[in-house]
Amino acid sequence: MSETTTHTHSVAVADEDEITLTWAGATDTGRRRDNNQDAFLAEFPLFVVADGMGGHAGGEIASQSTIARLQDVVDSGSVTTDAIERALKDAVDDIAAHPDTTDEGTGTTLTGVFFDLADGDPRWVSLNIGDSRVYLFRDQRLVQVTTDHSVVQELISSGRLSPEEAEGHPYSNVITRAVGASELTPPDYLGIEVIDGDRFVVCSDGLTKELTDYGIQHFLRENEDPGAAVDAMLAAALENGGRDNVTLIVVKVARTGHDPEAETATSKIDTIDSSSTSDEAAE
Repeated sequence: MSETTTHTHSVAVADEDEITLTWAGATDTGRRRDNNQDAFLAEFPLFVVADGMGGHAGGEIASQSTIARLQDVVDSGSVTTDAIERALKDAVDDIAAHPDTTDEGTGTTLTGVFFDLADGDPRWVSLNIGDSRVYLFRDQRLVQVTTDHSVVQELISSGRLSPEEAEGHPYSNVITRAVGASELTPPDYLGIEVIDGDRFVVCSDGLTKELTDYGIQHFLRENEDPGAAVDAMLAAALENGGRDNVTLIVVKVARTGHDPEAETATSKIDTIDSSSTSDEAAE
């Protein structure tokens, strides 16, 4: 396994306030799958992972079509929730355009974060459809930002299942929301303050099947560089079985000239809706 390349991008926000992002990403077929139905995009300002499902070729079509449409959004220079949702609607049409290899069960998860400067005040916006995840590592502590759209998560939320029981549940792989050949349900969004030292992990469930949250936290503590963290977690996931495709992105934040009010890992994380980062707000 070759070393993962690390990329860097800097943004001048205001006088003496500069944000530098460093990131790396990788994907692997795993030890038990013949093809890789995961795909990812890690290009400023958007960092997303898609985990496809639906037959040998259908899952690949779903994840790759979704990532290709989001690449167009990045290339346009305007990443907003409106633009993302238009891209996802186009991806649904792309998936449906392959009737020989896709069906009603074909689709993909999508999760990630994008850097938003629409109102002149920088923030992260997380987005999620399905059971891929975004984690935030702040003050040496790991927090799961996204909530899985899955049957077991609904059972946990209703108190009918414990997190421990969920691990071996027969419906553990069944998701309740996806980008697929049907009407699109918009992603869930969260706004997150940009804090110096933060790191994000965006990953498919191929990583979380093999590494616990504690394991992810351990590798982030041991590996400050995003590329090294990606390599370490990917190697560990494969060593632990690699039962599924494994995809992950690590993004590190460095911010100078800014004194954040937040002191805890969960502060400054707010639920938002599409209008908060709409095209109108960006104009």
